[in-house]
Amino acid sequence: MLNPQRGEVSITVNGQERAMRLTLGALAALEERLGATSLLDMVQAFEAGTFRSNDLLALIWAGLNGGGWDVSHGDVGRCTIDGGPLEAARAAARLLALTFAERAE
Repeated sequence: MLNPQRGEVSITVNGQERAMRLTLGALAALEERLGATSLLDMVQAFEAGTFRSNDLLALIWAGLNGGGWDVSHGDVGRCTIDGGPLEAARAAARLLALTFAERAE
């Protein structure tokens, strides 16, 4: 069962529902893969819509790894995401929103 309070988002990959989550380690790997100068710059690029398809792929990859699926970036690129690129972008947007949402304690 997914827990949105932990920043978890569902995505269906190759017909199997998977959890995505941006842990600190997943964020660090994403920054490195994208060559981001800062976490804020990276998030702002996604929010502004100035990201490339490879950036989206990297975000999905980081989220899947943070969610517990040890998968390579290349393997994610060969996967089928239910709903196609549009659903991948929606899931990625939800992932970012939940990761950086303020939560009541």
